Amino acid sequence: MEQLQGTVAIITGAASGIGRSTAISLARAGVSIIAADIDEAGAAKVAAKINSTDGAAFGVRCDVATVDAFEKLKDVVFDRFGRIDIVMNNVGVLTSGRPDELPVTEWERIFQVNLLSVIRSNAVFLPLLIAKGSGHIVNTSSFAGLLTYAFDRLPYAAAKAAIVQISEGLALYLRPQGIGVTCLCPGPVKTNIMSTTRIFSSDLDVRGPGPQFDLIEPDSVGDMVVDAIRTNKFMLFTHPQVRDLLIERATDFDAFLQKQIDAPHIIIKRSS
Repeated sequence: MEQLQGTVAIITGAASGIGRSTAISLARAGVSIIAADIDEAGAAKVAAKINSTDGAAFGVRCDVATVDAFEKLKDVVFDRFGRIDIVMNNVGVLTSGRPDELPVTEWERIFQVNLLSVIRSNAVFLPLLIAKGSGHIVNTSSFAGLLTYAFDRLPYAAAKAAIVQISEGLALYLRPQGIGVTCLCPGPVKTNIMSTTRIFSSDLDVRGPGPQFDLIEPDSVGDMVVDAIRTNKFMLFTHPQVRDLLIERATDFDAFLQKQIDAPHIIIKRSS
């Protein structure tokens, strides 16, 4: 989608972090925005900021874990702007615990929000994009969906790995029909996701992907997403050096896993 001026985007998880930054970056490019988030006040603030700079945006409360969330979003976007061109499935929540201490209900919660929301979004918006033969989908995955560096966030990592596969399959299907797909895989980015994490195990260190990955600002990620939509880029890494780890992993899975066991990168040390 080289021409973004005059198009319309829906972004879930738009009240903060990467969603907020992408909404603002797209609005700068002339895209009208539906900012959707379970935090209604936060979504409204993002929309107000865009509107104050001569953009066009509307904030709406959206709980992506509910069955009819995306049907409601469809009604909002057509009532407000009369069309839909870009869909960014960006919501993500975390849970933390040892694999034997995480309840099944947490797996269900994480899958409902992080994974099934993408499925429900596709069910509503794919037919519309296919019918007009244009548009773009952005699915937010994570480094955690690409490689294994921790064991305490397995539901999150599993959901994000599934999003990578779903996105790749969609690209195979949709590109020939004129619709782009981007799989955004962020590394360390300054968001508030950790502040809402449910913790089920005590004295559990928080592991990261490695010391070579700096913590970056979400504003830069928003600009990356805009460029990816314009150039129809599929895999979008916030930190390109992750390719080195992916090559290392693919070359020798056992050695890569052993390396993570022997020398984990600890972000927060909680054990005594």
